[in-house]
Amino acid sequence: MSNINKSILRTALMLSYVIIIGLVVYGIASIYSYLNTGADRSKMLHTEVKKVEQYLPQLQWQPLTNEGRPMDQQTLKAIETDYLDAWYIKQVAYKTNTTEGITDYYTESSRENLYNIIHLNTESNTTIDATTLSHNPKLDFFSEDGQLAVLTDYDVVEYKRVFKDNMLIFDATEISDYRVTFLLEDGFWRIRHMVKLESRPFENQTTQDTLKLKIKGINYYPQATAWDMYGDNFNTDTIAKDFKIIKSANLNSIRVFIPYESFGKANVDATKLDQVKQLLDLAKAEDLKVLITLFDFYGDYSVLDWTLTQQHAKKVVTALKDHDALLGWDIKNEPNLDFESRGKSLVTAWLDKMIDFIKSVDNNHPVTIGWSNIESGEILKDKLDFISFHYYENLDNLSKAYTNLKSKIKNKPIVITEYGMSSYSGFWKPFGPSKDDQAEYHKKIQSTFAEEDIPFMSWTLYDFSKIPKEVVGRLPWRKNAQKHFGFINENGIKKPSFKYISSKE
Repeated sequence: MSNINKSILRTALMLSYVIIIGLVVYGIASIYSYLNTGADRSKMLHTEVKKVEQYLPQLQWQPLTNEGRPMDQQTLKAIETDYLDAWYIKQVAYKTNTTEGITDYYTESSRENLYNIIHLNTESNTTIDATTLSHNPKLDFFSEDGQLAVLTDYDVVEYKRVFKDNMLIFDATEISDYRVTFLLEDGFWRIRHMVKLESRPFENQTTQDTLKLKIKGINYYPQATAWDMYGDNFNTDTIAKDFKIIKSANLNSIRVFIPYESFGKANVDATKLDQVKQLLDLAKAEDLKVLITLFDFYGDYSVLDWTLTQQHAKKVVTALKDHDALLGWDIKNEPNLDFESRGKSLVTAWLDKMIDFIKSVDNNHPVTIGWSNIESGEILKDKLDFISFHYYENLDNLSKAYTNLKSKIKNKPIVITEYGMSSYSGFWKPFGPSKDDQAEYHKKIQSTFAEEDIPFMSWTLYDFSKIPKEVVGRLPWRKNAQKHFGFINENGIKKPSFKYISSKE
């Protein structure tokens, strides 16, 4: 009896072993088959994490009319993702002269060329800082076994900066066409060949838009939430009340700001964007026009960041461009202050491409840049629809400086979009200007505006009780002075300067 039981047990164990081996073989076969369909390996292993959005150029597939096997949208998306990641990895490699990540996106044969370029650049102390801003791929061929794909990428807008011994020696924007062959290896669509078919200089055809309003305006933040008016702090009752004050003061426009980082960068916060729409609605109710300043507190400008900033601009501009209260776009507040830390050529190049991009999304509203001084007013003047600058200097020099700039820019409006005087004369500045001095300042500058026919936007409606360190730093004498530029104090009482908040015409 015991021998029979042992035989049954032995048979059961052998059958269990066979079943387990069969399941393992089946699992391996399933995994192999899954990977070779272009599947997402991270989802298969349940290790997926939110992809870091590091490279988001504009991309538009042409209709699928390829030879060979039809391609489904999932596989097309997998090719798109690996293709853009391959561009990003290559650009990081050329910028840093390192090879990290190349094996994931390029086959063995195509890596050799990349390695050779990196080796030569390292030896000559050369680096390339580059990005692509748009792609228009067309799938030409997809093999029957699903292992090979060929596409042609048309009108790829490329920007590059070449450095030798850490000195910029060359920068250019060009449009190129590429033929790209992919192989599916280990779940990656790796590039086997990438050949540049043609390249030509980039010539963007931007249209000019006229500023249709004689601006008499003011920069606006609510008194209690300066530089932080959206999100939980957004209050339509407060804004509506303030807009009535602005309208009754004989002003016709306001300038507001959209912070890049707190609005979500490339993933724009839909709630905050809706709050901007509500602000525009409230402005329309008072017949006020709104100049929207983009990219507030942005200061990176790195070339590899450009596709993210363009995604941000696309979402914001697309959402707001059809609103009746929109006056126009101020691309960046005082970007010339970043010239020293980031380099004038880099900042200017970013601005130049952003002008083109915003106009490609909205060709019905004028575009400007809020320069921090009048001397910068000529930068990119041929591409801007109107020129704007800020003036906090000696009023005795304003008329001459404005006339001089106008003689160089004859066919476009020139607007002063910030000016003002602080009335702070407290502990940190005991001999500073008084409220009466501030009133005299505004009386005088309004007289100059009238004489020279200068459009204007003052800084700002209210005194503020809190100033973020990002605005003027941490030094108390600077922060306290910044608190007292308003026409209305923090208790809601109009200061003497309010009498001159606008001309009386």
